[in-house]
Amino acid sequence: MNFPLKKWLFIISAFSLFIACASRISNIPAEYASPAGTVPIPAHKQFPGNAEKGFTYLTEGDYLKSGIPVNLFKQAFLAGSGKPDLGRQGDNKGVPYDFTVITAPNGAKVGAPNCMFCHAQTWGDSVIIGLGNSLSDYSLPQQAAMAMAETALKLMNEKDRAAATNFIRAGKTTAPYLTTASKGVNIADRLTAVLAAHRDPKSFVWRNEPGLALSKEVIPTDVPAWWLLKKKNAMFYSGFGRGDFPRFLMAANLLTVTDTAEAAEVLTHFDDVLAYIYSIKPPKYPKPIDQDLASKGKPLFDKNCAKCHGKYGADENYPNLLVPLEIIKTDSALVESNFSSPQFLDWFRQSWFRTGERKADLVPFKGYIAPPLDGVWITAPYLHNGSVPNLETLLNSKTRPVYWERSFDKPEYDYEKVGWIYKEHEKQINKSTYNTTLRGYNNHGHTFGDKLNDIERKAVIEYLKTL
Repeated sequence: MNFPLKKWLFIISAFSLFIACASRISNIPAEYASPAGTVPIPAHKQFPGNAEKGFTYLTEGDYLKSGIPVNLFKQAFLAGSGKPDLGRQGDNKGVPYDFTVITAPNGAKVGAPNCMFCHAQTWGDSVIIGLGNSLSDYSLPQQAAMAMAETALKLMNEKDRAAATNFIRAGKTTAPYLTTASKGVNIADRLTAVLAAHRDPKSFVWRNEPGLALSKEVIPTDVPAWWLLKKKNAMFYSGFGRGDFPRFLMAANLLTVTDTAEAAEVLTHFDDVLAYIYSIKPPKYPKPIDQDLASKGKPLFDKNCAKCHGKYGADENYPNLLVPLEIIKTDSALVESNFSSPQFLDWFRQSWFRTGERKADLVPFKGYIAPPLDGVWITAPYLHNGSVPNLETLLNSKTRPVYWERSFDKPEYDYEKVGWIYKEHEKQINKSTYNTTLRGYNNHGHTFGDKLNDIERKAVIEYLKTL
Protein backbone atom coordinates (compact mmCIF):
# COMPACT_ATOMS: atom_id res chain seq x y z
CA MET A 1 0.00 0.00 0.00
CA ASN A 2 2.85 2.37 0.81
CA PHE A 3 4.15 3.10 -2.70
CA PRO A 4 0.87 3.88 -4.46
CA LEU A 5 -0.49 5.78 -1.47
CA LYS A 6 2.65 7.88 -1.51
CA LYS A 7 2.03 8.64 -5.17
CA TRP A 8 -1.48 9.76 -4.40
CA LEU A 9 -0.26 12.09 -1.66
CA PHE A 10 2.06 13.54 -4.28
CA ILE A 11 -1.00 14.21 -6.44
CA ILE A 12 -3.24 15.89 -3.91
CA SER A 13 -0.43 18.15 -2.81
CA ALA A 14 -0.46 19.72 -6.24
CA PHE A 15 -3.33 21.86 -5.10
CA SER A 16 -0.70 24.06 -3.52
CA LEU A 17 -0.11 25.36 -7.00
CA PHE A 18 -2.88 27.77 -6.02
CA ILE A 19 -0.04 29.48 -4.15
CA ALA A 20 1.15 31.42 -7.19
CA CYS A 21 1.63 34.79 -8.77
CA ALA A 22 0.59 37.60 -6.39
CA SER A 23 1.22 41.30 -6.92
CA ARG A 24 2.86 44.62 -6.32
CA ILE A 25 2.68 47.82 -8.34
CA SER A 26 5.31 48.45 -11.05
CA ASN A 27 5.95 51.86 -12.66
CA ILE A 28 6.49 51.59 -16.42
CA PRO A 29 8.37 54.33 -18.29
CA ALA A 30 6.66 55.67 -21.42
CA GLU A 31 9.41 54.33 -23.70
CA TYR A 32 8.43 50.83 -22.57
CA ALA A 33 4.74 51.16 -23.37
CA SER A 34 2.83 47.92 -23.77
CA PRO A 35 3.16 46.21 -27.18
CA ALA A 36 0.07 46.37 -29.37
CA GLY A 37 -2.58 43.84 -28.38
CA THR A 38 -1.27 43.13 -24.88
CA VAL A 39 -3.38 43.94 -21.82
CA PRO A 40 -1.89 45.47 -18.63
CA ILE A 41 -3.12 43.92 -15.38
CA PRO A 42 -4.03 46.49 -12.69
CA ALA A 43 -2.67 46.08 -9.17
CA HIS A 44 -4.86 45.31 -6.17
CA LYS A 45 -3.95 46.27 -2.61
CA GLN A 46 -2.63 43.42 -0.51
CA PHE A 47 -2.00 43.58 3.24
CA PRO A 48 1.23 43.27 5.25
CA GLY A 49 2.15 40.16 7.19
CA ASN A 50 4.97 38.57 9.14
CA ALA A 51 7.27 36.53 6.88
CA GLU A 52 8.73 34.47 9.75
CA LYS A 53 5.27 33.46 10.91
CA GLY A 54 4.33 32.71 7.31
CA PHE A 55 7.24 30.30 6.89
CA THR A 56 6.33 28.52 10.12
CA TYR A 57 2.72 28.15 9.06
CA LEU A 58 3.65 26.86 5.60
CA THR A 59 5.98 24.22 7.01
CA GLU A 60 4.21 23.30 10.27
CA GLY A 61 0.67 24.69 10.01
CA ASP A 62 -2.62 22.82 9.80
CA TYR A 63 -4.09 24.27 6.60
CA LEU A 64 -4.86 20.62 5.87
CA LYS A 65 -6.62 19.31 8.98
CA SER A 66 -6.87 15.66 7.95
CA GLY A 67 -4.23 13.13 6.87
CA ILE A 68 -2.72 9.69 7.38
CA PRO A 69 -2.45 8.55 11.05
CA VAL A 70 1.07 9.33 12.17
CA ASN A 71 2.25 5.74 12.79
CA LEU A 72 1.20 4.65 9.29
CA PHE A 73 2.53 7.89 7.84
CA LYS A 74 5.99 7.45 9.35
CA GLN A 75 6.17 3.84 8.24
CA ALA A 76 5.20 4.76 4.69
CA PHE A 77 7.05 8.03 4.14
CA LEU A 78 10.00 8.41 6.49
CA ALA A 79 11.93 5.19 6.01
CA GLY A 80 14.54 5.65 3.31
CA SER A 81 13.00 8.75 1.77
CA GLY A 82 16.42 10.33 1.25
CA LYS A 83 14.87 13.81 1.19
CA PRO A 84 16.28 16.69 3.22
CA ASP A 85 14.37 17.99 6.21
CA LEU A 86 13.96 21.62 7.25
CA GLY A 87 15.51 21.36 10.69
CA ARG A 88 12.11 21.32 12.32
CA GLN A 89 11.66 20.02 15.84
CA GLY A 90 8.96 18.18 17.78
CA ASP A 91 6.59 16.04 15.71
CA ASN A 92 8.31 17.19 12.51
CA LYS A 93 11.88 16.40 13.49
CA GLY A 94 13.41 14.43 10.61
CA VAL A 95 10.24 14.62 8.51
CA PRO A 96 11.03 15.36 4.82
CA TYR A 97 10.56 18.98 3.81
CA ASP A 98 7.43 18.28 1.74
CA PHE A 99 5.39 16.68 4.56
CA THR A 100 4.05 17.96 7.86
CA VAL A 101 2.78 16.16 10.94
CA ILE A 102 -0.13 18.10 12.43
CA THR A 103 -2.70 17.61 15.17
CA ALA A 104 -6.19 17.05 13.76
CA PRO A 105 -9.14 18.82 15.42
CA ASN A 106 -9.93 15.68 17.44
CA GLY A 107 -6.38 15.50 18.84
CA ALA A 108 -5.07 12.69 16.61
CA LYS A 109 -1.65 13.10 15.01
CA VAL A 110 -1.65 12.81 11.22
CA GLY A 111 0.81 13.36 8.40
CA ALA A 112 0.01 15.20 5.19
CA PRO A 113 1.86 16.86 2.31
CA ASN A 114 2.55 20.58 2.58
CA CYS A 115 3.00 23.28 -0.05
CA MET A 116 6.66 22.36 -0.57
CA PHE A 117 5.55 19.29 -2.50
CA CYS A 118 4.96 21.58 -5.47
CA HIS A 119 6.86 24.71 -4.47
CA ALA A 120 10.25 23.29 -3.58
CA GLN A 121 12.69 20.98 -5.31
CA THR A 122 15.87 19.17 -4.40
CA TRP A 123 18.96 20.44 -6.19
CA GLY A 124 21.94 18.26 -5.55
CA ASP A 125 22.05 17.67 -1.80
CA SER A 126 19.92 20.68 -0.88
CA VAL A 127 16.33 21.80 -1.26
CA ILE A 128 15.39 25.11 -2.88
CA ILE A 129 12.18 26.49 -1.38
CA GLY A 130 10.25 28.48 -3.94
CA LEU A 131 11.51 26.55 -6.95
CA GLY A 132 8.58 24.92 -8.74
CA ASN A 133 8.84 21.15 -8.56
CA SER A 134 9.43 19.91 -12.10
CA LEU A 135 10.30 16.36 -10.97
CA SER A 136 6.81 15.30 -9.89
CA ASP A 137 5.06 12.20 -11.18
CA TYR A 138 1.29 12.22 -11.64
CA SER A 139 1.36 9.70 -14.50
CA LEU A 140 0.18 6.61 -12.58
CA PRO A 141 -3.53 5.84 -12.07
CA GLN A 142 -4.43 6.09 -8.37
CA GLN A 143 -7.79 4.35 -8.01
CA ALA A 144 -6.33 1.07 -6.70
CA ALA A 145 -4.16 2.92 -4.18
CA MET A 146 -7.12 4.80 -2.79
CA ALA A 147 -9.23 1.64 -2.58
CA MET A 148 -6.46 0.15 -0.43
CA ALA A 149 -6.33 3.31 1.70
CA GLU A 150 -10.08 3.12 2.23
CA THR A 151 -9.71 -0.49 3.37
CA ALA A 152 -6.97 0.55 5.79
CA LEU A 153 -9.28 3.25 7.13
CA LYS A 154 -11.69 0.57 8.37
CA LEU A 155 -8.91 -1.04 10.42
CA MET A 156 -7.98 2.14 12.30
CA ASN A 157 -9.16 3.00 15.77
CA GLU A 158 -12.10 5.40 15.95
CA LYS A 159 -10.02 8.51 16.68
CA ASP A 160 -7.55 7.92 13.84
CA ARG A 161 -10.34 7.00 11.46
CA ALA A 162 -12.14 10.28 12.16
CA ALA A 163 -8.92 12.23 11.59
CA ALA A 164 -8.22 10.48 8.27
CA THR A 165 -11.73 10.36 6.77
CA ASN A 166 -11.78 13.72 4.96
CA PHE A 167 -8.32 13.19 3.49
CA ILE A 168 -9.01 9.70 2.16
CA ARG A 169 -12.49 10.65 0.94
CA ALA A 170 -11.02 13.45 -1.16
CA GLY A 171 -8.33 11.13 -2.50
CA LYS A 172 -10.77 8.42 -3.52
CA THR A 173 -13.00 10.98 -5.24
CA THR A 174 -10.31 12.89 -7.14
CA ALA A 175 -8.00 10.01 -8.10
CA PRO A 176 -9.84 8.99 -11.31
CA TYR A 177 -9.45 12.52 -12.71
CA LEU A 178 -5.76 13.26 -12.18
CA THR A 179 -3.58 11.03 -14.36
CA THR A 180 -1.17 12.83 -16.72
CA ALA A 181 0.37 11.63 -19.98
CA SER A 182 3.92 12.10 -18.72
CA LYS A 183 5.99 12.88 -15.66
CA GLY A 184 7.14 16.36 -14.72
CA VAL A 185 3.87 18.25 -15.14
CA ASN A 186 1.38 19.42 -12.52
CA ILE A 187 -2.40 18.96 -12.22
CA ALA A 188 -3.36 21.68 -9.74
CA ASP A 189 -5.92 23.31 -12.03
CA ARG A 190 -7.61 19.99 -12.61
CA LEU A 191 -7.64 19.11 -8.91
CA THR A 192 -9.19 22.46 -8.09
CA ALA A 193 -12.01 21.92 -10.54
CA VAL A 194 -12.77 18.42 -9.21
CA LEU A 195 -12.79 19.58 -5.59
CA ALA A 196 -15.06 22.51 -6.43
CA ALA A 197 -17.50 20.08 -8.03
CA HIS A 198 -17.76 18.26 -4.70
CA ARG A 199 -18.08 21.35 -2.48
CA ASP A 200 -21.15 23.46 -1.89
CA PRO A 201 -19.91 26.92 -2.94
CA LYS A 202 -21.45 28.81 -0.01
CA SER A 203 -20.83 26.38 2.86
CA PHE A 204 -17.94 24.22 1.53
CA VAL A 205 -19.80 21.17 2.87
CA TRP A 206 -18.81 18.04 0.93
CA ARG A 207 -21.15 16.72 -1.79
CA ASN A 208 -20.87 13.02 -2.58
CA GLU A 209 -22.17 13.62 -6.09
CA PRO A 210 -20.46 16.32 -8.19
CA GLY A 211 -22.44 19.50 -8.65
CA LEU A 212 -20.47 20.36 -11.81
CA ALA A 213 -19.93 18.30 -14.94
CA LEU A 214 -16.39 16.90 -15.08
CA SER A 215 -14.63 16.19 -18.37
CA LYS A 216 -12.10 13.39 -18.77
CA GLU A 217 -9.43 15.74 -20.10
CA VAL A 218 -6.41 16.46 -17.86
CA ILE A 219 -4.60 19.64 -18.92
CA PRO A 220 -1.14 20.01 -17.29
CA THR A 221 0.79 23.04 -16.06
CA ASP A 222 4.33 23.81 -15.03
CA VAL A 223 4.89 25.17 -11.50
CA PRO A 224 6.02 28.83 -11.43
CA ALA A 225 8.76 29.98 -9.07
CA TRP A 226 7.53 31.62 -5.87
CA TRP A 227 10.12 34.42 -6.02
CA LEU A 228 8.28 35.86 -9.05
CA LEU A 229 5.14 36.52 -7.03
CA LYS A 230 6.19 39.85 -5.58
CA LYS A 231 6.16 41.40 -9.05
CA LYS A 232 2.84 40.07 -10.30
CA ASN A 233 -0.58 41.70 -10.24
CA ALA A 234 -2.56 38.53 -10.92
CA MET A 235 -2.43 34.85 -10.07
CA PHE A 236 -2.29 31.82 -12.38
CA TYR A 237 -0.87 31.52 -15.87
CA SER A 238 -3.84 33.23 -17.52
CA GLY A 239 -3.76 36.06 -14.96
CA PHE A 240 -7.36 35.58 -13.98
CA GLY A 241 -6.91 35.48 -10.18
CA ARG A 242 -7.54 39.03 -8.97
CA GLY A 243 -8.47 40.79 -5.75
CA ASP A 244 -7.50 39.40 -2.34
CA PHE A 245 -4.67 36.95 -2.97
CA PRO A 246 -4.70 35.28 0.47
CA ARG A 247 -8.16 33.89 -0.43
CA PHE A 248 -6.57 32.03 -3.31
CA LEU A 249 -3.45 31.12 -1.36
CA MET A 250 -5.36 29.23 1.33
CA ALA A 251 -7.49 27.30 -1.14
CA ALA A 252 -5.52 24.07 -0.61
CA ASN A 253 -7.69 23.79 2.50
CA LEU A 254 -10.58 22.80 0.17
CA LEU A 255 -9.07 19.32 0.10
CA THR A 256 -10.02 18.52 3.69
CA VAL A 257 -12.08 21.50 4.91
CA THR A 258 -15.26 20.85 6.92
CA ASP A 259 -16.99 24.20 6.34
CA THR A 260 -16.38 27.89 5.73
CA ALA A 261 -15.85 28.60 9.44
CA GLU A 262 -12.74 26.42 9.24
CA ALA A 263 -11.71 28.12 5.98
CA ALA A 264 -12.01 31.53 7.63
CA GLU A 265 -9.69 30.46 10.46
CA VAL A 266 -7.08 29.18 8.00
CA LEU A 267 -7.31 32.44 6.05
CA THR A 268 -6.16 34.44 9.09
CA HIS A 269 -2.63 33.05 8.56
CA PHE A 270 -2.26 33.88 4.89
CA ASP A 271 -1.21 37.51 4.99
CA ASP A 272 1.83 36.05 6.76
CA VAL A 273 2.21 33.39 4.10
CA LEU A 274 2.11 36.01 1.36
CA ALA A 275 4.75 38.04 3.24
CA TYR A 276 7.02 34.99 3.32
CA ILE A 277 6.52 34.30 -0.38
CA TYR A 278 7.38 37.93 -1.14
CA SER A 279 10.62 37.53 0.85
CA ILE A 280 12.04 34.68 -1.25
CA LYS A 281 14.92 35.52 -3.60
CA PRO A 282 16.06 33.46 -6.60
CA PRO A 283 19.32 31.49 -6.36
CA LYS A 284 22.24 32.88 -8.31
CA TYR A 285 23.62 31.06 -11.33
CA PRO A 286 26.36 28.85 -9.81
CA LYS A 287 28.79 28.65 -12.75
CA PRO A 288 31.14 31.25 -14.27
CA ILE A 289 29.38 33.82 -16.48
CA ASP A 290 31.03 35.43 -19.51
CA GLN A 291 30.39 39.03 -18.43
CA ASP A 292 31.49 40.49 -21.76
CA LEU A 293 29.06 38.28 -23.65
CA ALA A 294 26.30 38.99 -21.09
CA SER A 295 26.84 42.75 -21.56
CA LYS A 296 26.23 42.26 -25.29
CA GLY A 297 23.12 40.24 -24.51
CA LYS A 298 21.50 42.90 -22.32
CA PRO A 299 20.70 45.44 -25.08
CA LEU A 300 19.43 42.60 -27.28
CA PHE A 301 17.16 41.50 -24.43
CA ASP A 302 15.99 45.05 -23.75
CA LYS A 303 15.16 45.56 -27.43
CA ASN A 304 13.45 42.23 -28.06
CA CYS A 305 12.09 40.97 -24.72
CA ALA A 306 11.80 43.72 -22.11
CA LYS A 307 8.49 45.22 -23.24
CA CYS A 308 6.73 42.03 -22.12
CA HIS A 309 9.10 40.46 -19.57
CA GLY A 310 10.38 43.66 -17.96
CA LYS A 311 13.78 45.26 -17.41
CA TYR A 312 16.33 44.31 -14.73
CA GLY A 313 19.08 46.05 -12.82
CA ALA A 314 19.12 49.73 -11.90
CA ASP A 315 16.17 50.58 -14.17
CA GLU A 316 14.12 47.53 -13.19
CA ASN A 317 10.41 47.43 -13.98
CA TYR A 318 7.85 44.74 -14.79
CA PRO A 319 4.80 45.62 -16.93
CA ASN A 320 2.35 42.87 -15.85
CA LEU A 321 1.06 42.14 -19.33
CA LEU A 322 -1.41 39.56 -20.59
CA VAL A 323 -0.53 38.37 -24.10
CA PRO A 324 -3.48 37.15 -26.22
CA LEU A 325 -3.34 33.70 -27.81
CA GLU A 326 -3.25 35.19 -31.28
CA ILE A 327 0.06 36.85 -30.37
CA ILE A 328 1.76 34.30 -28.11
CA LYS A 329 0.40 31.29 -30.07
CA THR A 330 1.23 28.79 -27.29
CA ASP A 331 -0.99 25.83 -26.42
CA SER A 332 -4.49 27.14 -25.74
CA ALA A 333 -5.89 24.20 -23.77
CA LEU A 334 -5.20 25.62 -20.31
CA VAL A 335 -7.19 28.81 -20.88
CA GLU A 336 -10.05 26.79 -22.38
CA SER A 337 -10.47 24.32 -19.52
CA ASN A 338 -10.94 23.97 -15.76
CA PHE A 339 -11.03 27.46 -14.18
CA SER A 340 -12.18 29.13 -17.40
CA SER A 341 -15.28 27.00 -17.85
CA PRO A 342 -18.59 28.86 -17.34
CA GLN A 343 -19.73 26.37 -14.70
CA PHE A 344 -16.59 26.86 -12.58
CA LEU A 345 -16.87 30.64 -12.87
CA ASP A 346 -20.49 30.43 -11.72
CA TRP A 347 -19.46 28.22 -8.77
CA PHE A 348 -16.70 30.64 -7.77
CA ARG A 349 -18.90 33.73 -8.01
CA GLN A 350 -21.42 32.13 -5.64
CA SER A 351 -18.73 30.94 -3.25
CA TRP A 352 -17.23 32.00 0.08
CA PHE A 353 -14.22 33.35 -1.84
CA ARG A 354 -16.40 36.26 -3.00
CA THR A 355 -17.73 37.20 0.45
CA GLY A 356 -16.62 39.85 2.92
CA GLU A 357 -14.72 43.10 2.41
CA ARG A 358 -11.61 41.39 1.01
CA LYS A 359 -12.95 39.45 -1.96
CA ALA A 360 -11.17 37.35 -4.54
CA ASP A 361 -12.26 37.62 -8.15
CA LEU A 362 -11.84 35.76 -11.44
CA VAL A 363 -11.24 37.58 -14.72
CA PRO A 364 -10.85 35.02 -17.55
CA PHE A 365 -8.56 35.88 -20.45
CA LYS A 366 -7.68 34.00 -23.64
CA GLY A 367 -3.96 34.27 -23.30
CA TYR A 368 -1.11 34.11 -20.78
CA ILE A 369 0.97 36.37 -18.55
CA ALA A 370 4.46 37.24 -19.79
CA PRO A 371 6.26 36.32 -16.52
CA PRO A 372 9.20 38.03 -14.82
CA LEU A 373 12.48 36.25 -15.52
CA ASP A 374 14.28 36.50 -12.17
CA GLY A 375 16.18 33.24 -11.65
CA VAL A 376 15.00 31.96 -15.03
CA TRP A 377 18.15 29.85 -15.34
CA ILE A 378 16.89 27.33 -12.77
CA THR A 379 13.23 27.17 -13.80
CA ALA A 380 13.35 24.72 -16.73
CA PRO A 381 11.34 23.35 -18.43
CA TYR A 382 9.76 26.37 -20.07
CA LEU A 383 6.34 27.67 -21.21
CA HIS A 384 3.21 27.33 -19.06
CA ASN A 385 3.05 23.56 -19.67
CA GLY A 386 6.75 22.73 -19.31
CA SER A 387 6.98 21.60 -22.92
CA VAL A 388 10.39 23.14 -23.79
CA PRO A 389 13.47 21.62 -22.09
CA ASN A 390 15.93 24.55 -22.16
CA LEU A 391 16.43 28.22 -22.99
CA GLU A 392 18.27 27.48 -26.22
CA THR A 393 15.25 25.72 -27.72
CA LEU A 394 12.87 28.26 -26.20
CA LEU A 395 14.66 30.99 -28.19
CA ASN A 396 14.89 28.88 -31.37
CA SER A 397 11.56 27.18 -31.94
CA LYS A 398 12.80 25.22 -34.95
CA THR A 399 15.07 23.15 -32.67
CA ARG A 400 12.43 22.15 -30.08
CA PRO A 401 12.14 18.37 -29.69
CA VAL A 402 8.76 16.75 -30.37
CA TYR A 403 9.38 13.75 -28.07
CA TRP A 404 12.00 14.31 -25.39
CA GLU A 405 13.02 12.25 -22.39
CA ARG A 406 14.87 13.35 -19.26
CA SER A 407 15.90 11.38 -16.19
CA PHE A 408 13.76 11.72 -13.09
CA ASP A 409 15.89 9.35 -11.01
CA LYS A 410 19.18 11.12 -11.70
CA PRO A 411 18.24 14.47 -13.26
CA GLU A 412 21.03 16.27 -15.12
CA TYR A 413 21.15 19.99 -15.91
CA ASP A 414 22.84 21.65 -18.87
CA TYR A 415 24.23 24.96 -17.58
CA GLU A 416 25.17 26.23 -21.04
CA LYS A 417 21.94 25.60 -22.92
CA VAL A 418 20.26 26.27 -19.55
CA GLY A 419 17.79 23.49 -18.89
CA TRP A 420 17.41 19.75 -18.65
CA ILE A 421 19.68 17.32 -20.46
CA TYR A 422 17.42 15.14 -22.59
CA LYS A 423 17.23 12.53 -25.32
CA GLU A 424 15.09 12.92 -28.43
CA HIS A 425 12.85 10.07 -29.63
CA GLU A 426 10.62 9.41 -32.62
CA LYS A 427 7.65 8.60 -30.39
CA GLN A 428 6.66 8.50 -26.72
CA ILE A 429 8.43 5.47 -25.30
CA ASN A 430 7.61 5.82 -21.59
CA LYS A 431 6.16 8.21 -19.02
CA SER A 432 9.48 10.07 -18.81
CA THR A 433 8.99 11.10 -22.44
CA TYR A 434 7.25 14.43 -22.98
CA ASN A 435 4.92 14.14 -25.99
CA THR A 436 4.31 17.57 -27.49
CA THR A 437 1.76 16.26 -30.02
CA LEU A 438 -0.90 15.94 -27.30
CA ARG A 439 -3.48 18.63 -26.58
CA GLY A 440 -2.29 20.65 -23.61
CA TYR A 441 1.32 19.50 -24.13
CA ASN A 442 2.12 21.38 -27.36
CA ASN A 443 5.42 23.27 -27.58
CA HIS A 444 4.49 25.74 -30.32
CA GLY A 445 4.32 29.52 -29.99
CA HIS A 446 6.59 32.09 -28.33
CA THR A 447 8.69 32.31 -31.51
CA PHE A 448 10.08 35.77 -30.77
CA GLY A 449 13.64 34.46 -30.35
CA ASP A 450 13.67 33.01 -33.86
CA LYS A 451 14.67 36.38 -35.35
CA LEU A 452 17.96 36.31 -33.43
CA ASN A 453 21.00 34.74 -35.03
CA ASP A 454 23.03 32.11 -33.17
CA ILE A 455 25.56 34.63 -31.82
CA GLU A 456 22.84 36.97 -30.58
CA ARG A 457 20.91 34.10 -29.03
CA LYS A 458 23.98 32.92 -27.14
CA ALA A 459 24.52 36.45 -25.82
CA VAL A 460 20.91 36.76 -24.63
CA ILE A 461 21.15 33.41 -22.82
CA GLU A 462 24.36 34.54 -21.13
CA TYR A 463 22.58 37.67 -19.95
CA LEU A 464 19.62 35.65 -18.67
CA LYS A 465 22.02 33.75 -16.43
CA THR A 466 22.66 37.01 -14.55
CA LEU A 467 19.01 37.64 -13.60
